[in-house]
Amino acid sequence: MCRLYGFLATQPTRLECSLVAAQNALQVQSDRDGRGLRNADGWGIAHWVGDEREVIKSTMPAFADAEFARVASEIWSESAIAHVRSATVGSVSEANTHPFTRGAWAFAHNGTVSAFNHVRTRLDLSPYGPPDGQTDSELVFLWLLNRMERYGLDPEGPAPGLDPIVELLAEAVLKLVDLSVLSGAPRSPKLNFLLSDGKHLAATRWGNSLFWTFRRGIRDCATCGTSHCPSADDNYRAVVVASEPITDEHWLEVPEGSVLGVEPGAHTLTYDLLGASATI
Repeated sequence: MCRLYGFLATQPTRLECSLVAAQNALQVQSDRDGRGLRNADGWGIAHWVGDEREVIKSTMPAFADAEFARVASEIWSESAIAHVRSATVGSVSEANTHPFTRGAWAFAHNGTVSAFNHVRTRLDLSPYGPPDGQTDSELVFLWLLNRMERYGLDPEGPAPGLDPIVELLAEAVLKLVDLSVLSGAPRSPKLNFLLSDGKHLAATRWGNSLFWTFRRGIRDCATCGTSHCPSADDNYRAVVVASEPITDEHWLEVPEGSVLGVEPGAHTLTYDLLGASATI
Protein backbone atom coordinates (compact mmCIF):
# COMPACT_ATOMS: atom_id res chain seq x y z
CA MET A 1 0.00 0.00 0.00
CA CYS A 2 3.09 2.27 -0.31
CA ARG A 3 4.72 4.91 1.91
CA LEU A 4 5.01 8.62 1.17
CA TYR A 5 7.49 11.39 2.02
CA GLY A 6 7.14 15.10 1.25
CA PHE A 7 9.45 18.01 2.13
CA LEU A 8 9.39 21.79 1.71
CA ALA A 9 11.96 24.19 3.20
CA THR A 10 13.14 27.76 2.90
CA GLN A 11 16.66 26.68 1.86
CA PRO A 12 18.26 23.67 0.15
CA THR A 13 18.57 20.91 2.74
CA ARG A 14 20.26 17.51 2.86
CA LEU A 15 17.63 14.75 2.89
CA GLU A 16 19.83 11.69 3.44
CA CYS A 17 18.87 11.05 7.06
CA SER A 18 15.12 11.17 6.45
CA LEU A 19 15.44 8.89 3.45
CA VAL A 20 18.14 6.48 4.66
CA ALA A 21 19.61 6.89 8.14
CA ALA A 22 16.84 7.89 10.56
CA GLN A 23 15.18 5.40 12.91
CA ASN A 24 12.22 4.97 10.57
CA ALA A 25 13.68 6.36 7.34
CA LEU A 26 11.83 5.76 4.10
CA GLN A 27 14.37 3.07 3.19
CA VAL A 28 13.55 1.29 6.48
CA GLN A 29 9.83 1.49 5.69
CA SER A 30 10.44 -0.12 2.30
CA ASP A 31 11.54 -3.27 4.15
CA ARG A 32 9.06 -3.13 7.02
CA ASP A 33 6.75 -0.23 7.80
CA GLY A 34 4.79 0.51 10.96
CA ARG A 35 2.08 -1.93 9.90
CA GLY A 36 4.61 -4.71 9.50
CA LEU A 37 4.27 -4.62 5.70
CA ARG A 38 6.92 -4.50 2.98
CA ASN A 39 6.93 -1.86 0.22
CA ALA A 40 9.40 -3.48 -2.13
CA ASP A 41 8.02 -2.80 -5.61
CA GLY A 42 10.16 0.17 -6.57
CA TRP A 43 11.05 3.66 -5.38
CA GLY A 44 11.18 7.18 -6.74
CA ILE A 45 12.41 10.61 -5.64
CA ALA A 46 11.46 13.93 -7.25
CA HIS A 47 13.29 17.00 -5.98
CA TRP A 48 13.72 20.66 -6.85
CA VAL A 49 16.46 23.25 -6.45
CA GLY A 50 15.05 26.58 -7.51
CA ASP A 51 13.03 26.02 -10.67
CA GLU A 52 14.86 22.84 -11.68
CA ARG A 53 13.16 19.50 -11.05
CA GLU A 54 14.70 16.05 -11.29
CA VAL A 55 13.12 12.62 -10.82
CA ILE A 56 14.95 9.33 -10.21
CA LYS A 57 13.13 5.97 -10.21
CA SER A 58 13.94 2.31 -9.81
CA THR A 59 11.95 -0.93 -9.77
CA MET A 60 14.30 -2.33 -7.11
CA PRO A 61 13.31 -2.46 -3.43
CA ALA A 62 14.76 0.65 -1.78
CA PHE A 63 16.09 -1.41 1.14
CA ALA A 64 18.09 -3.63 -1.25
CA ASP A 65 19.21 -0.96 -3.71
CA ALA A 66 22.54 0.81 -3.16
CA GLU A 67 21.41 3.38 -5.73
CA PHE A 68 18.67 4.60 -3.39
CA ALA A 69 21.22 5.39 -0.68
CA ARG A 70 23.59 6.97 -3.19
CA VAL A 71 20.92 9.23 -4.68
CA ALA A 72 19.66 10.20 -1.23
CA SER A 73 23.18 11.14 -0.11
CA GLU A 74 23.54 13.60 -3.00
CA ILE A 75 20.22 15.46 -2.69
CA TRP A 76 20.27 19.00 -1.32
CA SER A 77 16.85 20.40 -2.02
CA GLU A 78 14.21 22.93 -1.06
CA SER A 79 11.41 20.55 -1.99
CA ALA A 80 11.03 16.82 -2.54
CA ILE A 81 8.52 13.99 -2.90
CA ALA A 82 9.64 10.39 -2.37
CA HIS A 83 7.72 7.11 -2.55
CA VAL A 84 8.29 3.42 -1.90
CA ARG A 85 5.76 1.23 -3.67
CA SER A 86 3.69 -1.77 -2.77
CA ALA A 87 2.01 -2.64 -6.07
CA THR A 88 -1.78 -2.97 -5.99
CA VAL A 89 -2.76 -1.84 -9.50
CA GLY A 90 -0.30 -2.42 -12.33
CA SER A 91 2.87 -4.50 -12.61
CA VAL A 92 6.30 -3.68 -11.19
CA SER A 93 7.76 -1.42 -13.86
CA GLU A 94 9.35 2.00 -14.12
CA ALA A 95 6.23 3.34 -15.86
CA ASN A 96 4.20 2.38 -12.79
CA THR A 97 6.70 3.78 -10.26
CA HIS A 98 5.89 7.00 -8.40
CA PRO A 99 6.31 9.97 -8.36
CA PHE A 100 4.69 10.82 -11.68
CA THR A 101 5.90 14.10 -13.17
CA ARG A 102 5.13 16.70 -15.80
CA GLY A 103 6.51 20.23 -16.10
CA ALA A 104 7.03 21.65 -12.64
CA TRP A 105 4.73 19.08 -11.00
CA ALA A 106 5.25 15.78 -9.19
CA PHE A 107 2.59 13.49 -7.71
CA ALA A 108 2.57 10.36 -5.55
CA HIS A 109 -0.24 8.27 -4.11
CA ASN A 110 -0.66 5.90 -1.17
CA GLY A 111 -3.82 3.87 -1.60
CA THR A 112 -6.14 2.56 -4.29
CA VAL A 113 -9.10 3.89 -6.26
CA SER A 114 -12.01 1.54 -5.57
CA ALA A 115 -13.85 0.19 -8.63
CA PHE A 116 -10.99 1.49 -10.74
CA ASN A 117 -12.18 -0.04 -14.01
CA HIS A 118 -15.48 1.82 -13.61
CA VAL A 119 -14.01 5.09 -12.34
CA ARG A 120 -11.34 5.33 -15.05
CA THR A 121 -13.98 5.59 -17.78
CA ARG A 122 -15.34 8.74 -16.12
CA LEU A 123 -12.06 10.66 -15.81
CA ASP A 124 -11.22 13.00 -18.68
CA LEU A 125 -7.45 12.91 -19.27
CA SER A 126 -7.25 14.80 -22.57
CA PRO A 127 -4.87 16.17 -23.68
CA TYR A 128 -2.64 14.36 -21.13
CA GLY A 129 -3.62 10.75 -21.80
CA PRO A 130 -3.22 7.97 -22.38
CA PRO A 131 -1.06 7.01 -19.37
CA ASP A 132 2.33 5.37 -19.86
CA GLY A 133 1.60 2.69 -17.26
CA GLN A 134 -1.35 0.82 -15.79
CA THR A 135 -1.77 2.37 -12.34
CA ASP A 136 -4.79 4.16 -10.93
CA SER A 137 -2.31 6.67 -9.48
CA GLU A 138 -0.90 7.86 -12.82
CA LEU A 139 -4.42 8.10 -14.20
CA VAL A 140 -5.43 10.36 -11.29
CA PHE A 141 -2.37 12.56 -11.89
CA LEU A 142 -3.22 13.02 -15.58
CA TRP A 143 -6.80 13.81 -14.61
CA LEU A 144 -5.55 16.42 -12.12
CA LEU A 145 -3.37 18.01 -14.81
CA ASN A 146 -6.40 18.27 -17.09
CA ARG A 147 -8.41 19.98 -14.33
CA MET A 148 -5.72 22.49 -13.32
CA GLU A 149 -6.68 25.33 -15.63
CA ARG A 150 -10.17 25.61 -14.12
CA TYR A 151 -8.41 26.41 -10.81
CA GLY A 152 -6.06 28.97 -12.37
CA LEU A 153 -3.12 26.56 -12.38
CA ASP A 154 -0.59 25.95 -15.16
CA PRO A 155 -0.04 22.22 -15.83
CA GLU A 156 3.54 23.02 -16.89
CA GLY A 157 4.60 25.75 -14.45
CA PRO A 158 4.47 26.54 -10.75
CA ALA A 159 1.28 27.69 -9.05
CA PRO A 160 0.53 31.35 -8.23
CA GLY A 161 -0.36 30.30 -4.68
CA LEU A 162 -1.33 27.46 -2.40
CA ASP A 163 -5.11 27.87 -2.31
CA PRO A 164 -5.87 26.62 -5.84
CA ILE A 165 -3.75 23.49 -5.28
CA VAL A 166 -5.65 22.71 -2.08
CA GLU A 167 -8.98 23.31 -3.83
CA LEU A 168 -7.97 21.09 -6.76
CA LEU A 169 -7.06 18.19 -4.48
CA ALA A 170 -10.01 18.62 -2.13
CA GLU A 171 -12.57 18.53 -4.93
CA ALA A 172 -10.73 15.67 -6.67
CA VAL A 173 -10.85 13.47 -3.58
CA LEU A 174 -14.57 14.08 -3.09
CA LYS A 175 -15.24 13.40 -6.78
CA LEU A 176 -13.31 10.12 -6.69
CA VAL A 177 -15.15 9.03 -3.55
CA ASP A 178 -18.50 9.82 -5.19
CA LEU A 179 -17.59 7.90 -8.34
CA SER A 180 -16.52 4.89 -6.28
CA VAL A 181 -19.71 4.92 -4.20
CA LEU A 182 -21.92 5.29 -7.28
CA SER A 183 -20.18 2.31 -8.87
CA GLY A 184 -21.23 0.14 -5.94
CA ALA A 185 -17.66 -0.40 -4.71
CA PRO A 186 -17.66 -2.54 -1.54
CA ARG A 187 -15.14 -0.26 0.19
CA SER A 188 -14.14 3.40 0.16
CA PRO A 189 -11.09 4.40 -1.89
CA LYS A 190 -7.83 5.20 -0.11
CA LEU A 191 -6.62 8.54 -1.44
CA ASN A 192 -3.52 9.84 0.29
CA PHE A 193 -1.97 12.15 -2.32
CA LEU A 194 1.18 14.28 -2.41
CA LEU A 195 1.39 17.03 -5.04
CA SER A 196 4.13 19.65 -5.44
CA ASP A 197 5.36 22.22 -7.93
CA GLY A 198 8.61 22.75 -6.01
CA LYS A 199 7.24 25.93 -4.41
CA HIS A 200 4.20 24.48 -2.65
CA LEU A 201 3.34 21.09 -1.19
CA ALA A 202 -0.13 19.64 -0.60
CA ALA A 203 -1.11 16.31 0.94
CA THR A 204 -4.49 14.64 1.31
CA ARG A 205 -5.45 12.09 3.93
CA TRP A 206 -8.31 9.78 3.02
CA GLY A 207 -8.14 6.23 4.33
CA ASN A 208 -4.45 5.83 5.27
CA SER A 209 -2.16 7.27 7.94
CA LEU A 210 -0.39 10.62 7.45
CA PHE A 211 1.78 12.75 9.75
CA TRP A 212 3.74 15.98 9.61
CA THR A 213 6.40 17.84 11.57
CA PHE A 214 7.70 21.42 11.55
CA ARG A 215 11.36 22.44 11.82
CA ARG A 216 12.55 25.91 12.79
CA GLY A 217 15.94 27.63 12.95
CA ILE A 218 19.44 26.20 13.37
CA ARG A 219 19.59 22.62 14.62
CA ASP A 220 21.77 19.54 14.49
CA CYS A 221 20.25 16.25 13.38
CA ALA A 222 19.75 13.74 16.19
CA THR A 223 20.71 10.95 13.78
CA CYS A 224 23.99 12.20 12.27
CA GLY A 225 24.86 15.02 14.70
CA THR A 226 25.33 17.64 11.97
CA SER A 227 23.17 20.31 10.40
CA HIS A 228 21.26 19.35 7.26
CA CYS A 229 21.42 23.01 6.19
CA PRO A 230 24.73 24.56 7.33
CA SER A 231 23.74 28.00 6.01
CA ALA A 232 20.50 28.03 8.03
CA ASP A 233 19.82 30.83 10.47
CA ASP A 234 16.95 31.54 12.82
CA ASN A 235 14.69 32.19 9.82
CA TYR A 236 15.04 28.66 8.46
CA ARG A 237 11.76 26.74 8.24
CA ALA A 238 10.85 23.27 6.94
CA VAL A 239 7.84 20.97 6.91
CA VAL A 240 8.05 17.20 6.50
CA VAL A 241 5.00 15.07 5.62
CA ALA A 242 5.13 11.27 5.79
CA SER A 243 2.91 8.21 5.98
CA GLU A 244 4.37 7.55 9.42
CA PRO A 245 6.81 9.38 11.72
CA ILE A 246 10.39 9.07 10.48
CA THR A 247 12.33 10.51 13.44
CA ASP A 248 11.84 10.96 17.18
CA GLU A 249 10.74 14.57 16.61
CA HIS A 250 7.25 15.66 17.60
CA TRP A 251 4.92 14.62 14.76
CA LEU A 252 1.30 15.66 14.36
CA GLU A 253 -1.32 13.44 12.77
CA VAL A 254 -2.96 14.96 9.70
CA PRO A 255 -6.72 14.74 10.38
CA GLU A 256 -8.57 12.09 8.39
CA GLY A 257 -10.58 13.66 5.57
CA SER A 258 -8.42 16.76 5.15
CA VAL A 259 -5.81 18.45 2.98
CA LEU A 260 -2.57 19.79 4.45
CA GLY A 261 -1.03 22.58 2.37
CA VAL A 262 2.45 24.09 2.71
CA GLU A 263 3.48 27.31 0.99
CA PRO A 264 6.80 29.19 0.61
CA GLY A 265 8.16 30.04 4.04
CA ALA A 266 6.78 26.68 5.28
CA HIS A 267 3.47 28.24 6.34
CA THR A 268 0.79 25.57 6.58
CA LEU A 269 -2.95 25.33 6.11
CA THR A 270 -5.37 22.49 6.82
CA TYR A 271 -8.60 22.16 4.88
CA ASP A 272 -11.45 19.97 6.05
CA LEU A 273 -12.94 18.21 3.06
CA LEU A 274 -16.39 19.10 4.35
CA GLY A 275 -15.42 22.75 3.95
CA ALA A 276 -13.95 24.11 7.19
CA SER A 277 -10.40 25.50 6.91
CA ALA A 278 -7.91 26.78 9.46
CA THR A 279 -4.39 28.21 9.34
CA ILE A 280 -1.76 26.60 11.54
